[in-house]
Formats: sequence, structure tokens, C-alpha cells
Amino acid sequence: MAATMKDIAKRTGLGLATISSYFNGGNVREKNRAKIEEAIEELHYEVNELARNLKTNATKTIGVVIPELNNTFFAEIITEMEDILRSHGYATIVCDCRTDKNLECEAVEFLLRKRVDGIINMPVDKMGNHLLQFQKTGKPIVLIDRKIQGLACDSVLVDNQKAGENAVGLLLEKGHRNIGIISGPRDIFTAQERLNGYARAHAEYEVPVQESLIYHGDYTIQGGVEALKELILRNPHMTAVFVTNYEMTMGAVIAMNELGLRIPEDLSVIGFDNLQFARACHPKLTIVTQPTEAIAREAANRMLKHLEGHQDSGMEANPDGNSTAGIPTIESVKLQTEIISGKSILDLNQSLHSF
Repeated sequence: MAATMKDIAKRTGLGLATISSYFNGGNVREKNRAKIEEAIEELHYEVNELARNLKTNATKTIGVVIPELNNTFFAEIITEMEDILRSHGYATIVCDCRTDKNLECEAVEFLLRKRVDGIINMPVDKMGNHLLQFQKTGKPIVLIDRKIQGLACDSVLVDNQKAGENAVGLLLEKGHRNIGIISGPRDIFTAQERLNGYARAHAEYEVPVQESLIYHGDYTIQGGVEALKELILRNPHMTAVFVTNYEMTMGAVIAMNELGLRIPEDLSVIGFDNLQFARACHPKLTIVTQPTEAIAREAANRMLKHLEGHQDSGMEANPDGNSTAGIPTIESVKLQTEIISGKSILDLNQSLHSF
């Protein structure tokens, strides 16, 4: 006969309420947790997941909706998030919406039908209409990379404005005054922020922004190729370019190779993300790097705090698996980027002094 929770209680000397709390993801003292897990192994106890899910109305699954699965930045975050959530007993359902608002809405509706316990979303629809129905369930939502005004949920962001300001400020510091930018789509929050940083850096150095030096790309490799070639055509006087995502950075380097331009002698370059690609380039690219591990960790932990918030209270859960601890507050976390130096920036100040 299969072992029951009563058998575990008898073996450990613990009450059924504590055993139930353990299986429902509640807060159990470490010494009691060790006793329960030892008894589970000895008794070969098997959890009836279906019965538990029906009882607790939890599926132990988290929905993740992203714009592009083949984007390196998104893929790195998902990998790290899955590891953290899995260690807490949660599986993930990842939906790629191909940067399409309609597909994004369909993905959330699909996850709603699957009764996921929460959704982590890198939103395409900046109005957040796709999340309104899910929000009515009272289940947690965590946004990554892009914030939606008016939607009460956690968000984990990168200080993209500061990232753009620091990158362009470095070029201005090195004496560059005709600096191009390959920005992202106009309606993407992160693209707007990085472009704002570009403008702020120019204002700080009292250098006018030239509209011809701004190109709105599409975050693809081919888009980067086309953008760099167009900027060169429009601005033969351009001495440097800031490329605002990894795929377009790769495309810009391809375009320079095709045009026979040398880095940094003919054009200085600051790219975005993927240190391995930066190291593979000759010379090594200077890049802005985003803290993907920290983003994933913050997003996963915020989700877990809402689902298992009582674990932070240091209190035993009630027999029904609930805690007397307060509900975690809504938070917006903003993380900083870093500039990894390479050899792709020509110091024009030194060049001028050499004459």
C-alpha cells in the first residue's frame, strides 16, 4: 500500500498541519523539513500532483511571454530564471510572440487557460491590454525590461537612459562630435530610453544633436547592416557609432567589413551585449553589458515572493497552507549596466595632439 501523509507524520513525529504546509510550499523549519524529506525517501512517498493542484488551485507553473526567443538577451534571462524557479518546484511555459501584439495577447490567453500561477512578461504591447484579464485573477505579474504605466505589478528594469548616456559620453570624452546611433524601434520603451541617454550626453557636452545621425533600426542583424550603411551614406563626416542591441551590433560590424571600413581608424564603435562576440571581433569591441543574471534573479525572486511570500516571515504556515504574513508590496527594480572596454574607440584628442 502506498504511503500517506499520516505515515510521514507518524515517522517524523510532526503534526499533519506541518506536513501539509511542506507539500503546499509553506514555511517549515529547516530541521522539520529535513525530517519530512528523510521520511519521504524512506517510505517512497509519491505526491499526487493532480490532487494537490485541485486542492490548492495552484499548478506550480509560471508563464513566460517574450518578444523573440532567438534574441540572445532574452534567452540568457530565461535560462537563468528557469533554473531558479525549478529549484523551488515550479515549471515554466515559454511563449514567443514574435514581437506581435496579437500573438502576445493570444499567448496570455493560452496561459490563462493553463491556469499558470503567475506570468513573467517582456511586453510588446506598451498599453498592457493583453494582461488585464489575467490581472483580474489576482495572480502575480512581473514585467522585465519594459514598464507599463498604470499596471500595478512588479517590474525589473535596466537603467537604459544611463546606459546610453554613459556610452555616448565616453565617445564625446574621446573627442568625437559626429556620433551616430543605431536605435531600436520608436515605440519600444528601452529604445526610447537609450536614445534619451544619447541626447542627454550631447546636452552635457553642449554638442547639438544632428537628426541625420539617428537611425531607428529593428533589433535584427540585417537591420544593423542596413542602418550602418545608411548612416555612412548620410553622414560621411561621422567618426563614431553607438549600436543599441546585440543583433544590430553584429550587423553593423558586418556592414563595416563589407564597406572595407576599419575599426577604430575609420569608425569608432560601441556595441551592446554579448561579451563573447565582442572578444571575437578584431579589434575587441567596447560594449555596454546588461546584468542578465541579476535581471533573471530579481524577476524570479519577485514572482516567488508573491507566490510564497510567507517564507520570508520566519513563521510556520497555518494548516490551510496560508500565512499570516503580509502580501509582498509592488516594487520596481532598476539595475545598472556596465561598459566593458575594448579597442574599438579612437581617442581623437590624442590624434589632434599628435599633429
